[in-house]
Amino acid sequence: MRFTKMHGIGNDYIYVNGFAETVADPAQLAVKISDRHFGVGGDGLILILPSQKADVRMRMFNADGSEAEMCGNGIRCLAKYAFDHGLSRSNPMKVETGRGVLTLELEVVEGKVRRAKVNMGEPILELEKIPVLPGEIGKALNSHDHRITLKNGMVFDAVFVSMGNPHAVSFVPDAAQVDIARLGPLVENHHAFPRRTNAHWVQVQSRSEIIMRTWERGSGITLACGTGACAVCVAGVLTGRTDRKILAHLPGGDLELEWSAADNNVSMTGPATEVFSGEWEL
Repeated sequence: MRFTKMHGIGNDYIYVNGFAETVADPAQLAVKISDRHFGVGGDGLILILPSQKADVRMRMFNADGSEAEMCGNGIRCLAKYAFDHGLSRSNPMKVETGRGVLTLELEVVEGKVRRAKVNMGEPILELEKIPVLPGEIGKALNSHDHRITLKNGMVFDAVFVSMGNPHAVSFVPDAAQVDIARLGPLVENHHAFPRRTNAHWVQVQSRSEIIMRTWERGSGITLACGTGACAVCVAGVLTGRTDRKILAHLPGGDLELEWSAADNNVSMTGPATEVFSGEWEL
């Protein structure tokens, strides 16, 4: 089976061209191929598939084999692969995801995609639709912040947002000081989140600039999370901490985010990089 390793600011995935390859058990393959010691290594597996309602279809599996609805960095790379390898020459390009059909504007340089702007759609803020169990959370000081108590007794205050997948956004004075390896699993698997959650710790530098670190559901600490950055943009506006247009600094690089007041959609702009291709023995 042919595969291609790609990343969006360090959020790396193994891509399989489903127009040419068949994967019988993608969940099992995701676990094996994502292993950084015994496999190719990555945050998960993404299949590029034909679609009846868009130019291409994306299925995304975390490193633990669980299937996720969307991946913001992953979809930029998928669009790059589809365009660069001739699966679709559409620009804008439409991609079918678990979040619905999303549209990407591609920045093409010398025939290859360098960056992409994704219309990520409207954020979901209703707790039951994120989903979050209202009976398992309390109110914090800010009207949009909620509080949960972790198994270690610590309280975790966060804004809950879905961008097709669930996010918990916590604003902190210094993101670098957060022990994400310890707190991440406790937040992800808290009983308030029936489908688990992605967790982010955010330091506000100004109304237009933030620093964020991430624990991704099913993958652990990652260098970037595109849907998470979108959720952070929304959470910053809701709590009055940031403007609608921000620059997010993630460990792997920067993303440009905007939550439009005109149509309520969130857009994300960032790079997409192809690393190498190879052969995986099934």
